[in-house]
Amino acid sequence: MTMNNHNNTRKWSLWVEPWIILLVVLSMSFGSLTFTSCNHNNYSDDVKLVFSTDTLMFDTIFTTVPSITRSFTVVNPGADPVKLDVFLAGGDQSYYSINVDGVAGKEFHDVEIAAHDSIFVFVKVNINPTNQNNPYLITDSVLFYNTHRKQSVQLVAFGQDAHFIIPDHTNSSMHYYIVAHEHEQVHWTNDKPWVVYGWAVVDSLGTLTIDPGTKIYFHHGGGLWVYRYGNIHVNGTVEEPVLFAGDRRESFYDTDYEQWDRIWINEGTSTNTIDNAIITNSAIGLQVSSLTEYLGNKTIVNNSVIHNNKMLGVLARASDLEMNNCQVSNNGSYSMLLQVGNFTLNHVTVANYFSQHARKEPAFALSNHYVENDTRILGNTTLTCNNCIIYGNMGVDADELGFSSFEGVELNYDFHNCLVKNNMLDAHFHNCINNKDPEFVSKFGQNYNIKETSPAIDAGKTGLGITTDILGRLRNGVPDIGAFEYYPEPEEKRAR
Repeated sequence: MTMNNHNNTRKWSLWVEPWIILLVVLSMSFGSLTFTSCNHNNYSDDVKLVFSTDTLMFDTIFTTVPSITRSFTVVNPGADPVKLDVFLAGGDQSYYSINVDGVAGKEFHDVEIAAHDSIFVFVKVNINPTNQNNPYLITDSVLFYNTHRKQSVQLVAFGQDAHFIIPDHTNSSMHYYIVAHEHEQVHWTNDKPWVVYGWAVVDSLGTLTIDPGTKIYFHHGGGLWVYRYGNIHVNGTVEEPVLFAGDRRESFYDTDYEQWDRIWINEGTSTNTIDNAIITNSAIGLQVSSLTEYLGNKTIVNNSVIHNNKMLGVLARASDLEMNNCQVSNNGSYSMLLQVGNFTLNHVTVANYFSQHARKEPAFALSNHYVENDTRILGNTTLTCNNCIIYGNMGVDADELGFSSFEGVELNYDFHNCLVKNNMLDAHFHNCINNKDPEFVSKFGQNYNIKETSPAIDAGKTGLGITTDILGRLRNGVPDIGAFEYYPEPEEKRAR
């Protein structure tokens, strides 16, 4: 019975087998057609890719300091997918490295981009040390090959060798290198930039002199510390100022206002001088403060710009500070905070239009006390302020001048021929202009030259002996208030 069933089944299967074969053939044919129409291996061999840029630019990169990562997109505008070979033209010898759609390397094969889709290419550049003193050009290209077409994106960076200051001491959490030891006189020249990791320290009785045109760049958290009884002379000129800035030179970092820490000058018996300097993108631009005791030394700052700092432009504590023809601007807290000591300001423009967050502190503050290590320190304080502008964007009714005084010590101040944003002018203000817009050329563009309609023009005090402005231009018989003397813009500049 079992055998008979088996035979019957076999006869039936033989009878239907031709139809099964026919169905299988038809099914395979239809499947083949369907698969062909959706076949992702049908790559285009001549598609013109679209790039978000034809040239990827990097600003000055210091040797051995890796750049930030930049990127561009590669778009396949065609109706079919494309398969590519992607590689750096410089190969293993290239200063550049790339990451193609999440994979790092120098050379990539069979990179697929679907129809109407795109991929990212990320690029970094790292420049090895050379003996060249001047900026040099580092170029390469990212090549894209398919069967019948070759395309590329150019890579361009300016590399530069530098003097590197590398810390070899650690004190608590501070890493530092002594650049001028006791009784040692050290020159920093402008042959190539100085790049500082950690803190560069001028030790007691040491002297650091910085030549015109020198550029000093600080790695994150670093700074310049003139220790007690140390001495510094920054000898910039109008034509060749000395620059203190962060070491990340890509334009992406222009608004990173805390790339490094500060210039910090302690007490001593000799005068420190800073002439024609630009101090920018630090936590605090310049701090002049006694470390253990007030010794009466003076720091004199002339024709300098201190701006774009995360907290303060200038902090002075238990010290003597004189500033002439200076601009202190765009700082996240106070632009100037003067606490205990003797201070003289002539033709200083304090302009705080910081825009990354709302300020709670005035642009300028003076007090006869401060708190350090939970201890309140009091001291006699004197300020003389001549021909200065103190203004900002805190609001219509907000003062940009602040005063704080404790009894038992003196707080003396006099403002002569100043333009200030302050709601009360008492007997300490002489011939001052109150709450009138100084009419800067561009307050948010940080051009603090004054317009021809500015109330600061010809409103200054005479007899100060300051015959030029911050740009070296002659002041007339009745000087303008602020660091900048008014000069009409050249015709060709106004025509733009």
